Amino acid sequence: MRMTSSGYCRLPKANLLGHFLFVGSAVKGPKTPQFKTREDVAEEFWEDDFKCKLTRPGIKYEPGRRKCTGEERISRDSQYEQEGKVQFVIDAVYAMAHALHSMHLDLCPGSMGVCEKMDPVEGRMLLQYIRSVNFNGSAGTGVMFNENGDAPGRYDIFQYQLSNVSNPGYKVIGQWTNHLRLNSEEMQWSGGDRKIPESVCSFPCEPGERKKMVKGVPCCWHCELCDGYQYLLDEFTCDMCPFDMRPLKNRTGCRTTPIIKLEWSSPWAVIPVFLAILGILATTGVIATFIRFNDTPIVRASGRELSYVLLTGIFLIYFITFLMIAEPSVAVCAFRRLLLGLGMCISYAAMLTKTNRIYRIFEQGKKSVTPPKFISPTSQLIITFILISVQLLGVFIWFGVMPPHTIIDYEEQKPPNPEFARGVLKCDMSDLSLILCLSYSIVLMITCTVYAIKSRGVPETFNEAKPIGFTMYTTCIIWLAFVPIFFGTAQSTEKMFIQTTTLTVSMSLSATVSLGMLYIPKVYVIIFHPEQNVQKRKRSFKAVVQAATVSTHLSQKSNDKQNGESKIEPDRSQ
Repeated sequence: MRMTSSGYCRLPKANLLGHFLFVGSAVKGPKTPQFKTREDVAEEFWEDDFKCKLTRPGIKYEPGRRKCTGEERISRDSQYEQEGKVQFVIDAVYAMAHALHSMHLDLCPGSMGVCEKMDPVEGRMLLQYIRSVNFNGSAGTGVMFNENGDAPGRYDIFQYQLSNVSNPGYKVIGQWTNHLRLNSEEMQWSGGDRKIPESVCSFPCEPGERKKMVKGVPCCWHCELCDGYQYLLDEFTCDMCPFDMRPLKNRTGCRTTPIIKLEWSSPWAVIPVFLAILGILATTGVIATFIRFNDTPIVRASGRELSYVLLTGIFLIYFITFLMIAEPSVAVCAFRRLLLGLGMCISYAAMLTKTNRIYRIFEQGKKSVTPPKFISPTSQLIITFILISVQLLGVFIWFGVMPPHTIIDYEEQKPPNPEFARGVLKCDMSDLSLILCLSYSIVLMITCTVYAIKSRGVPETFNEAKPIGFTMYTTCIIWLAFVPIFFGTAQSTEKMFIQTTTLTVSMSLSATVSLGMLYIPKVYVIIFHPEQNVQKRKRSFKAVVQAATVSTHLSQKSNDKQNGESKIEPDRSQ
């Protein structure tokens, strides 16, 4: 390299770039004596680093040393370790050389040296040429500058790996120069796994889960499952399904809730139907027996007219079981309203009329030998039908105020788990309306029980007061058990099934008690002991009253026995 008088380099193009390298290569070279020229320093560095001898004019070649060829390379032919930042010095020198070269081509075309336009060099113009350079640097990467005069960032990406436990260390796995380049095959993760782990703040939510954002961290969230009867409205919101729907299994939407009703094959229906069938067969047998032996003494003594009315009520009580289990429709709901309380009303109205007649007869007999009014069969039927008409009037008023119809109750079977939710098809009869429908019959039943208690002292050989009394006592016990069971299951998901079964079984049991205590013994005598079904000696009303009076006195004397008096046995042969 030679300097001109003006201080500028006068090198041909071929030598301009190559000789700038010596500036960077000598940074970590050996110490050189003072007052040596740059060429002497470079030559000494070359000889010292590559352990060879340069041939120069006037210097004798040493036979014991290797002759330098000029092809030696740092780090390949020497132990020299390049300073990490020397690369940038080299690239800077090359950038300056490329800028000067481009400037020379533009301002001094065809000239071998510096022309007048470059003498002196304009700094601002040279800066523009420097910012325009674009070449591959010493590391093999491009050298260029952006609009701000900054070189693009270049980074090696290292990963600390334990591939060799005895010699762990960092390994280059990629680079970044304007964009990221990673060699995933060279990467290693915990436990030596090569699979890239997911590195995110929050994983995507599963179907049916909403995002609950983390306060202060806009890119992070928690996933919350839409619970109960909610579905995922959008990625951040859960909303309730309509009342007649339930969420899909993945809670991304809603689906129609299945509709159910009480089926004939259900265990809740089998037992009531079985009892009702047995009751209907037994009632039909009693009616047939009474019709067949209609003129026999036992049938006439039992009060044929009221007996047929009472047996009709018992039949309707059994029959209502089938209406309660049948699939709800407008017609079925109408007949439920009509017959649910009517059967019981007919039965207890007939029994009330009977007990009232007996009570009035014996109470009147204590005062006078004149029989009371309205004790004939026709009067008894009229009284019974008047009592029944009250029930019918209430039912028809109910029809007018609220016509019968069906409803689908989606609240009755709505458990916490929506998979078990069902809509129940039922008649529009609430628990309150059902009890009101039966309330009149219950009043008749209680009144009949009161008369049965008052008539308990009447001799059993004269009337049916005691069988009716036992019937009413047992019936009261049945309905007292019915009330807590019926209302105690109001919150159960099986409410309709339990209440329907409880109601029908209770009605069948009460009908069975009436049938068994009032008519089965008579049928037994009629069929198996016809010799007892004979006409007995008629007695006047006065004789009956006298017998009742004697019975009353005997009861009083029996009570006085506790005070030491003797017991008198009544003569029942009269």
